[in-house]
Amino acid sequence: MSQRELGRVEVLARVKSKDLRVVDAAALLRVGYRQAKRLWKRYREGGAAGLKHGGAGRRSNRAYAESFRQKVLEQVREKYGGAVGERFGPTLAAEHLASEDGLRVDAETLRRWMLAEGSWSRERKRRRYRRWRERKEHFGEMVQMDGSFHRWLEERGPGGCLMDLVDDATNTTLARLGEEETIWAAADALRAWIERYGVPQALYVDWKNLYRRCATPRERLRGEEPITQFGRMCAKLGIKLIAASSPQAKGRVERVHGTHQDRLVKKLRRKQIASHGEANGYLEAEYLVEHNRRFGRAAARPEDYHRGAPGTVELDEVFRLESERTISNDWVVRYENRFLQLQPESRHYAPARGKVRVCEGRQGDLTIEYRGHALRWEEMQAGARPSVLQATQSEERRVTTEAIPRQKWAPAADHPWRKYPDRKAEKAPLNAGGATVATAPSLALPCASP
Repeated sequence: MSQRELGRVEVLARVKSKDLRVVDAAALLRVGYRQAKRLWKRYREGGAAGLKHGGAGRRSNRAYAESFRQKVLEQVREKYGGAVGERFGPTLAAEHLASEDGLRVDAETLRRWMLAEGSWSRERKRRRYRRWRERKEHFGEMVQMDGSFHRWLEERGPGGCLMDLVDDATNTTLARLGEEETIWAAADALRAWIERYGVPQALYVDWKNLYRRCATPRERLRGEEPITQFGRMCAKLGIKLIAASSPQAKGRVERVHGTHQDRLVKKLRRKQIASHGEANGYLEAEYLVEHNRRFGRAAARPEDYHRGAPGTVELDEVFRLESERTISNDWVVRYENRFLQLQPESRHYAPARGKVRVCEGRQGDLTIEYRGHALRWEEMQAGARPSVLQATQSEERRVTTEAIPRQKWAPAADHPWRKYPDRKAEKAPLNAGGATVATAPSLALPCASP
């Protein structure tokens, strides 16, 4: 019996014991006097059981037919069942039953049927209490981005990382599947978002070295702010990069990971997709459209905070790797163990030992810039420049030669120079009076006798 029915039993029991009148019972039960008389009659004739609803325990007049119920459960067992990690949940199974099998049944009804049959069970885990952060109010005010490693293609293809971007205000999602969470995977996903929706105000990421890093001792001494290649790309676009200190801080994108790991894996299995390219095509054409329609929500404010997307050329100049290099004395720039010979130019002269910026695009194309101007260059063939080992050996020989002190050469005892007397004594100088100045005796060796 329900709580209301039990309350009626208590009041009518007081009427039976003549503590209350029927009119007083009507006031306590909040029903009319005539309805109170009907209830009192049912109580007199059948007791407490007479107040129980007549439809309790009976099959509903609007219930599905038993044959329909068995057909639905048979389809669930054959097509959407399996192990705990593979089977479809009631909500996802109800969607596919309606779209593929033409069997329309409410998800909660299907949940009760599956629980009664034992084909569905879910253990609820107690989680640590955390205070939720309020959503942003505008579309494009902040976008959360993260990578999710999972066996998206199961045993049909290689593992991969799904780059997810989720708008904080509307749950609008964009995803790309790749091999790893690399700089180019993050840049490609962000560029796809910008080309579709525009430039967001802020990007919420985690503390991977790909996005943010700690300052080196040299940077701390100079007071420089550390920046990564991806951080430089965001700075050029005017995107504020925010690093979360825990997965719970960016819980929206983490929950989207869980949704994809359940729904996307099963849908890819149904399509028999076995490569990243096919998966990205399916994501773009079907999955993300349906996902955003089902899980998206309206922003609290109607204004769109995205800025206009730059052109293709400007985006190419933003999404590239930039490194600073020094020009050698022979106007050669070394990059990734490649020797790039600069060509002479009159307009934009780059001096030796000057600093240039080497820019590498998405497809591996290189550009060398000096003070904002592109320089002409050509790559030197292998062997055209002395190897590092040869240069090192030559340097070692030069240092070794210079380190040995040079000794003063002296003639041998039987050298011809020692066979002649010292003739300096024969040319003794004269003093002021014309007298000969005495000189020291000669130290030359005497001549040998004939």
